[in-house]
Amino acid sequence: MGRLICLSNRLPLGPTPSGGLVVALADTLAERGGVWIGTSGELSETPENRFTEIEGGPFRRLAFDLSPEEQASYYHGYANSVLWPLFHGRTDLLDIRGDYLAGYKAVNRRLAKMLLEVLEPDDRIWVHDFHLLPLAHDLRVLGAENRMGFFLHTPFPTPLALQALPNGPELCAWLSHYELVGLQSERDVRNCMDAMVQIGGATELAGGFIHLEPRQVRIAAFPIAIDAAEFRTLAEEQVTKLPEGLVKPNRRLMIGVDRLDYTKGVPQRFRAFGEFLDRHEDWHRLVSLIQISPPTREGVPAYDDIRQETEHLSGQINGTFADITWTPIRFINRPVPREVLAGLYRAADIALVTPLMDGMNLVAKEFVAAQDPDDPGVLILSQFAGASEQLVDALTVNPHDPEQMATAMMTALAMPLAERQRRHEGMMQLLLKKDVHWWSKGFLTALG
Repeated sequence: MGRLICLSNRLPLGPTPSGGLVVALADTLAERGGVWIGTSGELSETPENRFTEIEGGPFRRLAFDLSPEEQASYYHGYANSVLWPLFHGRTDLLDIRGDYLAGYKAVNRRLAKMLLEVLEPDDRIWVHDFHLLPLAHDLRVLGAENRMGFFLHTPFPTPLALQALPNGPELCAWLSHYELVGLQSERDVRNCMDAMVQIGGATELAGGFIHLEPRQVRIAAFPIAIDAAEFRTLAEEQVTKLPEGLVKPNRRLMIGVDRLDYTKGVPQRFRAFGEFLDRHEDWHRLVSLIQISPPTREGVPAYDDIRQETEHLSGQINGTFADITWTPIRFINRPVPREVLAGLYRAADIALVTPLMDGMNLVAKEFVAAQDPDDPGVLILSQFAGASEQLVDALTVNPHDPEQMATAMMTALAMPLAERQRRHEGMMQLLLKKDVHWWSKGFLTALG
């Protein structure tokens, strides 16, 4: 069997690259002499049309640079100002410009030409995420006949939302050039197949296949996962290293961990917590919320707005309810190391994972994996997160409904130990069985 060629927008860097995808694919890439290709994160006024080898690490890595103009049109423009809001149901935030699409296509064509130079006939290609949608099409134009799979880490939009994209039929045609399109949930599979038929003019066949002349593609759900056993061990180790006084014996702790993005529902979460405090004065000083939200895409108006709204709400709630011994919300607007998060998850009584729309959301799975099975916390999970299809023992909520969210918080705080244990056991068994290695093996087996 040939090599596995994995492509993503950003290359995992450093001597020991980390992240969920790296965990999933490192062994496969190392065993088969595979290659990971992506942008270096560096900008060059005159980027070379060839890859640079990144030395060291557990597998081979090839990087390429973007120019400032490519970064503006391909990444900030079409990928993050058009596809990201579209795929998360925010068509009101689309910034559609012809030069964005032109730049996006040009980067993918340039990458296809560079890849063709190093490609071998029996290589299998696995393309990740919305930045590289056209790559298979561009490689086919150049004559590549390799088996190619695509995995989308975000949700897939409804056909109605996709109609807001001027080149919606073209996007469907791009997908048809893969042998396999993997999505996070059955909801996304249905949206994608309906869009391919209604927008792309394809024909739906049996077994999850779509025919769009002249090609046939299989569309299926492969819910991404974590290494649950590894994360459980990390959480057990790290909870003992948390700063003294962070977790108080007479105070319950809620936690939320999300990038500061308008899809994550952090303002709605704060409003719901404010509703809870307004309803339950007897819980004042007995419960607090830590919200960790590293900044993302600074300088983009929609992200600046969400930061200001979130800071305003946390200040307003603290101003209304806090006293000299208790602050209801601790809002941390910077990254926190993964090992510290693992300890915090273990210590927390409740996780609020309430995005307005999400492909999967691995915070939900990490929280469950981190829990003490003898005294587990409770997961409150948005019905719009892909994880809700698997984690059916969570308390599922509508993040747009602050009253329902506040009720779920009270339910979680009052939940008996036996019920918490039952819910946790069901979810943990699933996470151990369907871990990140199960995910990658399943996709690659289906790719053939």
